[in-house]
Amino acid sequence: MPSAYISHGGGPCFFMDWDPPHAWDGLREALASMLTLLPAQPRAILVISAHWEAEVFTVASGASPELIYDYGGFPPHTYQLTHPAPGDPALAAEIDALLGSAGIEHRLDASHGWDHGVFIPLKVIDPEAQIPIVAMSVRRDLDPVAHLELGRALAPLRDRGVLIVGSGYSFHNFATFGSPEAQVFDDWLQQTMTSDAETRWNGLARWSQAPTARNAHAREEHLIPLMVAAGAATDVPARRFFSGLTMNTPTSCWLFD
Repeated sequence: MPSAYISHGGGPCFFMDWDPPHAWDGLREALASMLTLLPAQPRAILVISAHWEAEVFTVASGASPELIYDYGGFPPHTYQLTHPAPGDPALAAEIDALLGSAGIEHRLDASHGWDHGVFIPLKVIDPEAQIPIVAMSVRRDLDPVAHLELGRALAPLRDRGVLIVGSGYSFHNFATFGSPEAQVFDDWLQQTMTSDAETRWNGLARWSQAPTARNAHAREEHLIPLMVAAGAATDVPARRFFSGLTMNTPTSCWLFD
């Protein structure tokens, strides 16, 4: 399986009317086609969500996690959305073993649900809710190297049919949406993603030094899942499977084959 980094949209954006009405169409179509870009249907999907921060890396290990409607001010029907995919306690146990072997501090949480960084894009990617899901937190310190190393520890899952997805947003600063500087950072990301593995790792480890980096991410919780996906990658350059404007701001998604 590849690993992936997706921009997951704004709240429940794919399941409501919007103004302008087609603001999210391109991103939705890209996410909806994502499974067709894979060599086979995944055995399961591991989602590292920007909307779950914990002191140590934490894995939602329950068999039937509830949904967490962690957005506000949206139409009533968006708080009744469902995604009845199963959890995967066996995969959570595999993750536990991999991280233990790598010496990465972590814990399992059988009671934690799926936030909108998990269930909203997965409703688009797998609308029939057939593929088991395990959600995982980012670490609250948002250390890029720690998240790259997490991805490297998780990489063996790819050979076991698991799709590793970092779910965030390539540009996430509400104060600067639509800024011309957004394109500068998106261009830097694309150049970094398509570089050799060492350049990619080093660039992401020092992402805050990139041109207009803090214009794009005043706080980097939505960028950090990219580090996990990239850390799990091979030496092959990433391929961008979505590049477009959402809310007049460049937005991108990548697969790491």
